Amino acid sequence: MSPEPFDAVDVIRAKRDGGDVPEPALRWMVDAYTRGYVSDAQMASFAMAVFQRGMSRDEIRVLTDAMIASGERLSFADLGKRTVDKHSTGGVGDKITLPLAPLVASFGVAVPQLSGRGLGHTGGTLDKLESIPGWRAALSNDEFFAQLAGEVGAVICAAGSGLAPADKKLYALRDVTGTVDAIPLIASSIMSKKIAEGTDALVLDVKFGSGAFMQRIDDARELAETMVALGTDSGVTTTALLTDMSTPLGLAIGNANEVRESVEILAGGGPADVRELTVALAREMLAASGQPDADVEAALDDGRAMDTWNAMIRAQGGDPSAPLPTAPETHTVVAPTSGVVTRIEALPFGIGAWRLGAGRARAEDAVVFSAGIDLHAKPGDRVEAGQPLFTLSAEDAARFDRALDAVDGAWEIGDAALERGPLVRERITA
Repeated sequence: MSPEPFDAVDVIRAKRDGGDVPEPALRWMVDAYTRGYVSDAQMASFAMAVFQRGMSRDEIRVLTDAMIASGERLSFADLGKRTVDKHSTGGVGDKITLPLAPLVASFGVAVPQLSGRGLGHTGGTLDKLESIPGWRAALSNDEFFAQLAGEVGAVICAAGSGLAPADKKLYALRDVTGTVDAIPLIASSIMSKKIAEGTDALVLDVKFGSGAFMQRIDDARELAETMVALGTDSGVTTTALLTDMSTPLGLAIGNANEVRESVEILAGGGPADVRELTVALAREMLAASGQPDADVEAALDDGRAMDTWNAMIRAQGGDPSAPLPTAPETHTVVAPTSGVVTRIEALPFGIGAWRLGAGRARAEDAVVFSAGIDLHAKPGDRVEAGQPLFTLSAEDAARFDRALDAVDGAWEIGDAALERGPLVRERITA
């Protein structure tokens, strides 16, 4: 057996002391960890050193490329269509992928949306879709490519285990070592999978605010700029939007209720903020695919996007006309006084929905599709005393107390609405 060319402790020490890790050593570290030579304890030390000391742009590029090289790369060269993907850094009530993928695909662009499951207060796209009877997230490569190449043109499914396996292993370690929210590690994690996926273009929805990974807009901007640079350097047309996640997106927080709201958007209705962000991201995706003048709002209003949604759900075994799960137990909170809703904080309401059963504390936990929270008013809306503010839904009424504890103090009624900035705050390009 040939000797290893580097020692993990030297790589750890270099980063711990604030230096740059040489490219060959950094590539070796990722490879050696993937094959089990570098231990979890050593990689945890390295991740903490990155968390504390940061990484240069060049180090982040090398780390991302090394994680891509740990697995396979997909290619859509024979598809005959442009491909474009979207990634969101996650938030409360963020169901945008559901209406967005079929909307963009209705313009003849292929949308390979490899998505994940939720953990903690942020819901997973696959969890939402699995509330549709019969729908399945796992597709073979043949099914995946056939759905993209055919009339459907959009796929939302689970990523295969072959894409960036180093990232999968490292992410699990970061989750239990307090290093999830290190910008170099977030950027390389997201972009290694997206670049390995092989899409022509990528649009990033990078959120800031109380319900987001990055609560400060400056941190969200740094993350967005880092990811846009990584994509661009790899030949992927990449742009990002910075969007506000200080209050829940839309009115539905959960799984089945978010599917219902997504269908409302596809039918030309739904909450104004969900429609606004869906339209903004669709325009970005289509512009990156060579259709800068596409009338995306018309496609929502005339039924084209809905037709693609129905075809996409059926192609993956689902019945788009089947009733969605509803909870046997509900509890409605009403306005104690008349006035204007001035505040609904995203994070506490996300935690509340999680405690109702809409999310999972561990990866192996099951979600309750019917659990969640439905808002009846948003900041800026006027309410009268006794008017419903929000409704909790659960399989078991015993869950209501802890959910109510989570949202206690997270909403407010006053005399006048506070001034809020726009939902889409900035656009980041290379």
